[in-house]
Amino acid sequence: MLAFDEVARRAMQRCQSPVPERMGTLARVVGLTLEAKGLMAPLGSVCEVVGEDRHRVEAEVVGFQDQTLFLMPFSEPRGIGPGARVHVIEPSARASLGPELLGRVVGPRGEPLDGKPKPDCKDTLSLLGLPVNPMERGPIHEVLDVGVKAMNGLLTMGKGQRVGLIAGSGVGKSSLLGMLTRYTKADMVVIGLIGERGREVQAFIQESLGEEGLARSVVVAAPANVSAILRLKATQYAHLIAEYFRDQGKNVLLLVDSLTRVAHAQREIGLAVGEPPTAKGYPPSVFSLLPNLIERAGVGRHGHGSITAIYTVLAENDDSNDPIVDIARASLDGQVMLSRALADAAHYPAIDLNGSVSRVIQTLVDPDALKRANRFRRLWALYQQNLDLIQVGAYSPGSNPDLDEAIRLRGAMETFLVQGMNEAIGFDETQGMMAQVMADR
Repeated sequence: MLAFDEVARRAMQRCQSPVPERMGTLARVVGLTLEAKGLMAPLGSVCEVVGEDRHRVEAEVVGFQDQTLFLMPFSEPRGIGPGARVHVIEPSARASLGPELLGRVVGPRGEPLDGKPKPDCKDTLSLLGLPVNPMERGPIHEVLDVGVKAMNGLLTMGKGQRVGLIAGSGVGKSSLLGMLTRYTKADMVVIGLIGERGREVQAFIQESLGEEGLARSVVVAAPANVSAILRLKATQYAHLIAEYFRDQGKNVLLLVDSLTRVAHAQREIGLAVGEPPTAKGYPPSVFSLLPNLIERAGVGRHGHGSITAIYTVLAENDDSNDPIVDIARASLDGQVMLSRALADAAHYPAIDLNGSVSRVIQTLVDPDALKRANRFRRLWALYQQNLDLIQVGAYSPGSNPDLDEAIRLRGAMETFLVQGMNEAIGFDETQGMMAQVMADR
């Protein structure tokens, strides 16, 4: 097992690759990119563009062609004109890390957003982190108590699992995230709020998270009004913070809201540098970025710490076949689908069991608990499939014993699935409640 010092040393070596000391000039601005000539710099370098009036804009190298570098600015390039000087200030994007981040709300580059002084962190690592050899990863064998009985009982999660929270807009996604943040039994929580409205960032921290939740959390926020490159950096920073604490042996809960906005940010960057659009306008780099991000979570080397990641995925127009939804389902260890029909019926959390699954539940719970969960899901699905017949009175009792049982238990099952926002139900209590509902059948 690599100690954290060794991980940090390797990451520092990647950050400190030499870059020639040269000055370039800005040739032109095309769309979202700046084109610079006369300068050599690797991809990922952070550059500073200085205009004639000493106005300064920082940007990152996102591509090149022949002797031209393509830069994506961190802010609006106002005051920058032809011939502006360009020079490298960092050969690779780095971030500061340390326990001082706990309880703080920071931006994509570690700048404080909560009105407090900048965290005095001692460690510095590359935003890209270090990949974990898949043969060195520990197994997912410990239950993670998330405090939500529908998930604890029927979609049991394990420490180190990666799950997608798939939903359309306005179906209680943020409320469920707040519950998971407050009630999950993890050592700490890292929250990446990517591409959301600024008002929602503040509302999530004050209403959903609360002071108690924030005290054991680190929030990295990059609202929709910041540049695409900063939204991407914020996502990488959130993953790096989670990796930092995982390598110290902690069980970390990582929440990223949302993976779709991350894909949108990469789409802006990819199209700006000339990538061809593919499905729904997403360039190929999007379908490479998302699995790479997801693979940064999971159990650490030889079971040393874990990152349990929950990524929200926006199903645009409630389309479950959206390309981002598809790649998330293919890359993750399970998904929790939220239903607009259930939300409209005031059924919260609006978890749709018919589209939800945990791919590791069979390795986490005992055979009796697994049998109860499977029986519950079968009866729930059977009732849903025959709902029209039941409502119009076309079903004759006794025709199908399983459907008769589903009808009899429908009220108890629905009561089990509904839970208040300020109510936490532990894993053991959930199992007892399920046994009562199913009468150990």
